[in-house]
Amino acid sequence: MMRKKERFEKVVAWFQENMPIAETELKYDNPYELLVAVILSAQCTDKRVNQITPYLFEKYPSAFELSHATQEEIFELISSCSYPNNKAKHLLGMAIMLVNEFKEIVPDDVKELQKLPGVGRKTANVIASVVYNKPAMAVDTHVFRVSDRLGLTTNSKTPLETEKQLVKYIPRELIATAHHWLILHGRYVCIARKPKCADCGLKELCKYFSRKAKKGEEASI
Repeated sequence: MMRKKERFEKVVAWFQENMPIAETELKYDNPYELLVAVILSAQCTDKRVNQITPYLFEKYPSAFELSHATQEEIFELISSCSYPNNKAKHLLGMAIMLVNEFKEIVPDDVKELQKLPGVGRKTANVIASVVYNKPAMAVDTHVFRVSDRLGLTTNSKTPLETEKQLVKYIPRELIATAHHWLILHGRYVCIARKPKCADCGLKELCKYFSRKAKKGEEASI
């Protein structure tokens, strides 16, 4: 049986060779824009967010302008995303706090970021890793699923448990990139309902694929 450390080393090596460049698919030009985009991306596709943000940023190019909007005005611009009411409220609250308490500077500290409305641990980790290249592992549904299937995590019940298990074995300097490796792999290959195991270069290392093979089932559907 492969030891966990070895599994991590092999998975990381595969990603380094096959996905040397891994970045967020959200479009942004500065930390404020990424923060807005990540808040909008909760239970919503990056593709949809990227359709919304150009108009939003044109009208509200900074936290200062956004802080002077009304919730209704923000809602009108983001109504095509999921949970627009809550997100409009969060975006307005975030902008006001960013102006009043942080002088419009998006914090680089995960705890400070979580003080902002609409910013949970996952969002804070995304900002810390993407903007400031900190070793923060944001765990969304893709990261949670792929980590479990590959066998990188064991009996993890929560995103925080997954985060702790991943950062224990992934080299510190690769954590920010590894977040994108796992997301992109989950988005395009290790899909939730119909994983494309036949096309996956990691199947020989994958516990999910191994279980399917032992059961004599077709792992790729």
